[in-house]
Amino acid sequence: MTSFPSAPLTVAAVQADPVPGDLVGNTSTAARLVRHAADSGARVVVLPELFLSAYHPPTLAADPAGTDVPADADAAVADPRLDPLRTAARDAGAVVVVGAPVRHPDRRRTIAALVVDRSGTVRVGYDKQQLWSAERELFTPGRRGATLLVDDWRLGLGICYDGCFPEHGRAAAADGAHGYLCPSGYRVGSAHRRDVYYAARALDNTMYVVFANSVDGTDPWRFNGGAAVYDPEGRCLTRGPDSGERVLVATLDPVLLARTRADHPMLLDRLPDQGPARARVRG
Repeated sequence: MTSFPSAPLTVAAVQADPVPGDLVGNTSTAARLVRHAADSGARVVVLPELFLSAYHPPTLAADPAGTDVPADADAAVADPRLDPLRTAARDAGAVVVVGAPVRHPDRRRTIAALVVDRSGTVRVGYDKQQLWSAERELFTPGRRGATLLVDDWRLGLGICYDGCFPEHGRAAAADGAHGYLCPSGYRVGSAHRRDVYYAARALDNTMYVVFANSVDGTDPWRFNGGAAVYDPEGRCLTRGPDSGERVLVATLDPVLLARTRADHPMLLDRLPDQGPARARVRG
């Protein structure tokens, strides 16, 4: 039986323009944005993919030592460069999800969603499973999905290209997710796909989707914003413009979530499989 959270949860989806390779400066920017979001009532703040280093493959290739965040065998991150973000999360009482390149003890390098909890502890919450294009030359894909627990909300974690695969969001929903958090890096020219994928993941799975994205930058690494929060029918609750920094705040409502799942019970009605083989019908 599906369980639902007992109280609403206010979240923020951020779009911002980090500086390539400036992990210290980008961490300070992230801390400022977390404070801004918390001042607007957000208790979960989602920032873009690879935000702490910026999504800039030439820099990531040239300076892995300067851009990577080290994690230990238990996925904990003690890097002192992240201290401003720890402080901001602790002071705000907010959970932060932010993208970063992570170096693991076995030397794997992943595109990660770091989770900064309300005590300021930083952990690798999830490693991106679906790598896109040139990412495969720099990174190793993640090995498993992940669900973030915030109070009694269950929030699946995905990163950018993960959200292009219906199976990824569905795996989160099958794990009981009420929402799906997606730090991303969509470039200029992809606005149509950006706006379809995450609304579709929301409706496919009758769950909230929080989509954060980088914005602006310099060609060819120029990003198109459009950070958004979608309700469980795929309706946009708030969306940023295609340019300029924004913090978009919305409240996830467990009553609406329960009503939507009662009215549209795809998660209950889905077949365990589509049959042993596909029939071929001649026309």
